[in-house]
Amino acid sequence: MILEAGGSEPEEARIVADHLVLANLSGHDSHGVGMLPAYERSLGNETLKPNRTVELVRDDGAIMMFDGGMGYGQVVGRQATDAAIERCRGTGIVLAPVRNCHHLGRIGTYGEQAADAGFASLHFVNVVGHQALVAPYRGTDARYSTNPICLSLPGSDRQPPVLLDMATSRIAHGKARVAHNRGEQAPEGSLIDHRGRTTRDPSVLFQQPAGALTSFGDHKGYGLAVFCELLGGMMSGGHTSQPEHEVEGTIVNNMFMVVFDPERLVERSAMEHELEALIAHVKASPAADPEEPVLAPGDPERAMRVERAEAIPVDAESWRQIVAAGARLGVDPARLEALTALVPGVVAAL
Repeated sequence: MILEAGGSEPEEARIVADHLVLANLSGHDSHGVGMLPAYERSLGNETLKPNRTVELVRDDGAIMMFDGGMGYGQVVGRQATDAAIERCRGTGIVLAPVRNCHHLGRIGTYGEQAADAGFASLHFVNVVGHQALVAPYRGTDARYSTNPICLSLPGSDRQPPVLLDMATSRIAHGKARVAHNRGEQAPEGSLIDHRGRTTRDPSVLFQQPAGALTSFGDHKGYGLAVFCELLGGMMSGGHTSQPEHEVEGTIVNNMFMVVFDPERLVERSAMEHELEALIAHVKASPAADPEEPVLAPGDPERAMRVERAEAIPVDAESWRQIVAAGARLGVDPARLEALTALVPGVVAAL
């Protein structure tokens, strides 16, 4: 109802809402329904354009370039991925960058989209349009954003798809927001204050002068983040985080996407055997903690979807912000509060 109040047609509202809820179900609360207040702000300053369709701006066989027109990323990103998958059926591989999307949401959704179609995919994403969030390795202030990467490979009858979906920062900004709203501390080593000193207090990101997130793996995450800027931002024809591009108080995602058919490289039976054998081998490693066995990429999301099958948790402050955003768009708060009556303390639908 919030999305429709913001101007989205019912089908667009359904796609965006489903994407947000799936992020929560997958354990990625940073990219779930708590993003709605940020979307409302972008609607208010007219940097988010409802009901946009992705535009194919270059078509050169196995190379397709798209422009999202600042439409909902969950919609235009899905459309670009669908087009790349369809083209890949003929070409075997497609390079398909997409620029100028509002928040694409959980990037793993597009990896799953490709894997469900039987294809592998690689996604490098940068984030511009707002204040920088992540400090470079050895730096003391933010110079770019969380710049996620996703890699996916289709599974077999016995092994689900393998999917790596991660921010290049130690934690996503949304996870810091959730910790801040819950009054919790951030993980050790994930934040610095505005003087470059390590801290676990997420409030440093929400005050001025602001602190910054740190890259995972020190120079390794930093290096990958830079390539997200160069591939996702530059090679899509979009913008990077360098200061010539004005901060607009919004969220702009650019994604460098490669989709390919693994059967053009190896026989399906050989691929499935190797995939199953490798995953079984690594998961057979004796667990350092018996309560926490070795997992394959994609397992945590699948397990969380089972755990949260009935409802998704939303902390009180995040819920207050969602209700307030809805009210600014004309949604009666009582209609939203009625949703929480299904299961106390959680939201089961939006």
